[in-house]
Amino acid sequence: MKQIKNHHYNANEAFDYLYDYISKHGVIFDSTKAIFNVGFYLDNPIDNTIKTPYRKWNEDYAKAEWKWYLSGSPKIETLGEIYGKIPIIWERMANDKGEVNSNYGAQWERNYQLDRVTAMLKKNPNTRKATISIYDGKEMHNYKQDTPCTYAVQFTVLNNKLNMCVTMRSNDLWFGFCNDQYCFSELQKIVAERTNFEIGSYYHFAHNMHLYERDLNKNIKDLNSHEKLLASKQKEYS
Repeated sequence: MKQIKNHHYNANEAFDYLYDYISKHGVIFDSTKAIFNVGFYLDNPIDNTIKTPYRKWNEDYAKAEWKWYLSGSPKIETLGEIYGKIPIIWERMANDKGEVNSNYGAQWERNYQLDRVTAMLKKNPNTRKATISIYDGKEMHNYKQDTPCTYAVQFTVLNNKLNMCVTMRSNDLWFGFCNDQYCFSELQKIVAERTNFEIGSYYHFAHNMHLYERDLNKNIKDLNSHEKLLASKQKEYS
């Protein structure tokens, strides 16, 4: 298998590269094409929007999801109040209380994890303990409908810059990566502001990174649509 590129300038560059890589080199795995144990740096995490035309990424929704995280509420109705509606996927994942495990903001507020991490970094920039835990194997009995995809987020200060590492058990490139990287890079901004460090790099690791079958070849379909549009315009002027 072709060696994977491990540095990208921004999230959009990473998405484009990984979409092509998974499409060409991914292995068939449970209705997906997947690659395993994938890690790469986003050198400019502040640039966190996905601009690729065929992806049609919804920045308004990403911002709403981020505000939901900031609320610290695991209730999907809170997202509905912010965004104007509740996406079907969250309705499927919610328990009988209307709550989910994958609101990462609710997770990092548990036991004041975010506050403790920022306090650690202020007190000792060389700490190796500035980690937020999200997935917890000891709580698997609570994961019947919604299992968090992210294991942990860790912060390290190097050369007076705040670097972040996100470790995931599973990451869907199409929906998961695009919105996850947006929210995690926003988290990195908050921690950097609270600790008065410059923003460094963002390292993203997924044990299983994949594309569902429904999301394959969308770059080709978009290209074909563009070519048909050009052809129709040429006919109009010929």
